[in-house]
Amino acid sequence: MRVWRLLPWFLILLPLAWLISRWLDLMALGEDLPRTLGLSLEKARLMSVAIAVGLAATAVATVGTISFVGLLAPHAARLLVGSRHRQLLPIAAILGAILVTLADSLGRIILAPREMPSGLVTALIGAPYFLWLLYRNQK
Repeated sequence: MRVWRLLPWFLILLPLAWLISRWLDLMALGEDLPRTLGLSLEKARLMSVAIAVGLAATAVATVGTISFVGLLAPHAARLLVGSRHRQLLPIAAILGAILVTLADSLGRIILAPREMPSGLVTALIGAPYFLWLLYRNQK
């Protein structure tokens, strides 16, 4: 039943992502080539981020905020070990497990004897971290 909630968003955002995929390929080659070909980098970046955020938000709203871990752990791992995937993948998995365990533990402790969903705690940790990442990458 949850798939039906996703469908309108995916029907709109996935074709848009397909349309701008060429822009993403050009942007991967550096800044000079896309500008030479007449691509507005600011517009392309804004559209690609908006589409990515829309797709991620739709998935999180449907599946639950626990999936935030899949977005948070790899970025945190990259800050710790760099971009070597042999080191990055196990560290991201370990950080994700630690984050979920910590979120679940905090969710049980904060409002004891009631429980706070671990997905909500994960979002409370992850949202400020992502805002910081976006801020840091704009510099």
